[in-house]
Amino acid sequence: MSDALDFQSAAPTAAPVDRRTPQLADVPRPSRRSAWAARVPGLAAALAVAVAGTAVGRLVPVVGGPVSGIVLGVLVALLAGPRPRLRSGIDFAGKPVLKAAVVVLGSQLSLVQIARVGAGSLPVMVGTLVLCLAAAYGLGRWLGVVGDLRTLIGVGTGVCGASAIAAVTPVIGAAGAEVAYAISTVFLFNIAAVLVFPVVGHLLGLSQHAFGLFAGTAVNDMSSVVAAAATYGPGAADYGVVVKLTRTLMIIPICLVLSALVARRARRGAGAAVTRVRVAGLVPGFLLAFLAVAGANTAGLVPAGARHGLGGLAVFLITVALSAIGLSTDLGGLRRAGPRPLVLGGCLWLVVTAGSLGLQWLTGTL
Repeated sequence: MSDALDFQSAAPTAAPVDRRTPQLADVPRPSRRSAWAARVPGLAAALAVAVAGTAVGRLVPVVGGPVSGIVLGVLVALLAGPRPRLRSGIDFAGKPVLKAAVVVLGSQLSLVQIARVGAGSLPVMVGTLVLCLAAAYGLGRWLGVVGDLRTLIGVGTGVCGASAIAAVTPVIGAAGAEVAYAISTVFLFNIAAVLVFPVVGHLLGLSQHAFGLFAGTAVNDMSSVVAAAATYGPGAADYGVVVKLTRTLMIIPICLVLSALVARRARRGAGAAVTRVRVAGLVPGFLLAFLAVAGANTAGLVPAGARHGLGGLAVFLITVALSAIGLSTDLGGLRRAGPRPLVLGGCLWLVVTAGSLGLQWLTGTL
């Protein structure tokens, strides 16, 4: 020890050596301007695909812009291959833009709409959601579908399709390939619902009110709810839209529960002691903003004339985000996932369909 100390004291002191690591001492952090410049190519690519997807969605309203955007994004990724230069902008479009879309979506919701749809619809709405999530967990594990993909398909089928998947994705940190597979699966059975549900409704002799409740609780994407219910009749369409919008509010408790589960999993993985979860720390910031915008709409602070434009903006932002996810999709990951997630989606669609009709019969609303 003394030899080492003597050696250090004998070292020259006129020019001290900077012993800090190069990563901390010598590498400057990128400026905000350079970070934004790096995002421009990827953002531009996502916007271009989103514009094309929106155009396709207008030509085929049942498909819609968000689904068209992610499909076109996957096709571009397949044809063009990986482009590292686009990565920064694509990541930005797939995450912060996605959160912004959910916030703007709050302008279409009212916090008092649950009361407006009546107490008779809530048991059907909540019951189908519980059945779907329970089936997603049980059947998903039995089929061997991985956790995040199982969650996305379950939430997308049980709540509101692409919007629910958009809200849940940043909470659980799902991969792009899982998001693409979940949205594609949910969309496939949306199309089936649009074609099959009106026929089922007529066979069962459902009233306009009963079919609106059926469509609003068993079809998850708004465009598909409107398409199916409008085919049945204007009364069904009006009631189905209100039920669907109210059902969208279920995103809030689902995100809170998933946030708690993710935090618990992270603590276990780190080997930390179990501590009491603070609810305030579990609420994602974008979800608080979503609630604030919905509250503003409830209070009449969002002008009626602006709601249509804000709704269109929300759909376009979702389309941009999903286009970016399509562009970043790992096609090999989709292939490795195999057909089991699709089987899970089909089973959940049947569970929700049968559950909605069964609960309507039990509650006397059929």
